Parts: sequence; structure tokens; C-alpha cells
Amino acid sequence: MPESKRYPEDESEYIIVLERYNTVLDELFAGADVYVITPLWTTEAEAPPAEPGTGYWQSLLVGDDPDPEFRTYCHLFAARRPWQRGCIDDLLRDTADHKVAGVLITDTLMQRIHHPYDGGADVFLTTSEERDRMRNRHADWLSRHPSGL
Repeated sequence: MPESKRYPEDESEYIIVLERYNTVLDELFAGADVYVITPLWTTEAEAPPAEPGTGYWQSLLVGDDPDPEFRTYCHLFAARRPWQRGCIDDLLRDTADHKVAGVLITDTLMQRIHHPYDGGADVFLTTSEERDRMRNRHADWLSRHPSGL
């Protein structure tokens, strides 16, 4: 957000956040199908039921511990859909509010990945040249903080 602000506080700021997310997502995926991958962390090895419109993909043991009560699993759910601007705005808004974390949006070959989070997004591209072009197109959106974060 402008001036490296992390959390939107009113509807006008949500509009900015969603516009920026969707602009980059359009540049990456317009006219293509994407996977929207959402994680759910639990202490149970068995995957919980999938949300409507998503499918269970896989579970990962994230925190192994000899005591089963302290093991952590990440269950991944994926939905394939044609990319359309605004089609995941509710999920992006929840991400901006830190209600959801770990979301990934990727092309079906998993060559380009968009990882939104509260305060921004990471974009993984196929080449450093592609990365530099994307960064240069949106240089005015980057943090002014000396660390770049």
C-alpha cells in the first residue's frame, strides 16, 4: 500500500490492495487456468473435509515431534479455475486481513507463483529478466524501507 502501510483500514484502502493483487495476477495468468492452493494447519494427520469448490491435494508433516500432540500437519487444498480478475477477491481480502495465510496462485505447470500475504506478495517467475520487468513495471508499489521490506 502507499507509504509501505501494511494493513488496509477502510474500503478505499481495500480497493488499492485488491487492484494491485489483481493487476499482477492478470499479468501472470490472463486467459489461463490457475490453481488456487490454500493450506490448513492441524495437529491431526487426517485431512479435514474439503471446502466446497476445492479438492484435497496432499498433507505434509511440518513439525515432527516424538509426542503426537505436538506434531503439525499442513493440509493443502487446490481448486483449478479459469483466471478472471476479481474471482478470488474474498480470499485476497482475507489474506490482506491475515485471516488466511499461505495461499498460492499458480499456473497449471507451476512455473509462475503468486503468494499474497498481509502487506504484499511474493511473485516467483521463470527468469530473472521476467522478474526484473515485473519489478520495473510496479516500482512505485515497492517499499521505500531501506531493507526493501
